[in-house]
Amino acid sequence: QVQLVESGGGLVQAGGSLRLSCAASGRTFSAYNMGWFRQAPGKEREFVAGIGWGGIGTRYADSVKGRFTISRDNAKNTVYLQMNSLKPEDTAVYYCAADGPFKSLKNTQSDYDYWGQGTQVTVSS
Repeated sequence: QVQLVESGGGLVQAGGSLRLSCAASGRTFSAYNMGWFRQAPGKEREFVAGIGWGGIGTRYADSVKGRFTISRDNAKNTVYLQMNSLKPEDTAVYYCAADGPFKSLKNTQSDYDYWGQGTQVTVSS
């Protein structure tokens, strides 16, 4: 089992920045791909960004490329999502997810086995 707890959400004006954190506990964190997904009201959950186990490789949704950066600190069992140049359409509940161990990095939620409870991000115009 892997337990995930997100933090760092909040209210920010358009053009601002936020950094989300996801603390993991349980099995060997470094062996798991980590992903960020989001779900806006009335919409399906969508992939935002992913980072491979051991920090090998990253993937981003086209809508966030150049604005968001995913990173991980295996010593702290934490994955981050730095979000810059935020837009109102980024408003959603953001979820952290884990897939592994030692799998190829995917961008579909059905591939992820463990999920956090989510953190709300609201971007005002």
